[in-house]
Amino acid sequence: MDMIFLRQHIPVVGVELAERACADFFQEQQLPLSLHKTAHYQVYTTERLRLLQGDFFQLTKDNCTECCLAYDRAALIALPVEMRQRYVKHLRRVLPEGSTLLVISLEYPPEEKQGPPFAVFEAEIRQLFAGAQIDLLAISNRTGLGFARRAFATSSLIEKAWRIQLP
Repeated sequence: MDMIFLRQHIPVVGVELAERACADFFQEQQLPLSLHKTAHYQVYTTERLRLLQGDFFQLTKDNCTECCLAYDRAALIALPVEMRQRYVKHLRRVLPEGSTLLVISLEYPPEEKQGPPFAVFEAEIRQLFAGAQIDLLAISNRTGLGFARRAFATSSLIEKAWRIQLP
């Protein structure tokens, strides 16, 4: 739903690993699409939306030349701790200088659930994006409500939205 909202206001480029998720998205939204293949991606295109199906780590600066805003709804929290730094370094490498990111994080007692999605706490956000301007925009208590249509059997579940301005 986020991509549908965003494309009403700005052109959107998304990256998704799962082919099924891409196909389902276009079918559920009843969007006309064209498909073509590049060296690293199956590219799904419709008006004001381009979805690259494949490995995020194959993303290049050329894929992001028109991007100055990035929205991470569930990528960072989908990665185990040992991959998060690589993910952030890659984001910084491919996004233009001065780009702004909107990052969604989750916090819950990690001993109560093994991710994904994983708990990513404020201290880690600040460490991963050191040198950037980091602002906490919103906090939502999702305890008992779940996240992304999934139930969580945790004693607490906090969703946070961060604005991160890259240098």
